[in-house]
Amino acid sequence: MAYSPRLKEEYKSRVIAALTEEFGYSNVMQVPKLKKIVVSRGVGAAVADKKLVDYAVDELTTITGQKAIATLSKKDVATFKLRKGMPIGAMVTLRGERMYEFLDRLVTSALPRVRDFGGIKAKGFDGRGNYNLGVTEQIIFPEIDIDKINKISGMDITFVTSAETDKEAKSLLTELGLPFQKN
Repeated sequence: MAYSPRLKEEYKSRVIAALTEEFGYSNVMQVPKLKKIVVSRGVGAAVADKKLVDYAVDELTTITGQKAIATLSKKDVATFKLRKGMPIGAMVTLRGERMYEFLDRLVTSALPRVRDFGGIKAKGFDGRGNYNLGVTEQIIFPEIDIDKINKISGMDITFVTSAETDKEAKSLLTELGLPFQKN
């Protein structure tokens, strides 16, 4: 039998039934699902030092288990000494099994390591069923060796779902284990 991530199996067995009961879907295909997770990181100081982008790519690759790519600037900005096409950040898009594995590690081991953690804010929804989460330190991930990092920096994690509304997306992400703050 082939390997399947724990959260993927939980989605199939429990989450679909819970969301169908909550929203009254008539078909299994109407139930929202997680399409992809995008982990990105801007490196503003990369204008002066090109190696910082390589460090960011290596760290994102270590955290996600998938090769990250350097993102390039789209236009010239003279005040920042930025030219079009210069590497200015790093990103990785996770789909399928790697996406579920990353989400499982984020919920079970990374987020509980945040100091004074009381849940994530529910204000990051965009109105179309997607959720953005900002992480202030990359050292919350157990894959990162704190002795080998050169600078503590944050990253953005975007959850793209097939949900039509923010309410459906929040229910989906809550069922998958994201700890939203209680109001």
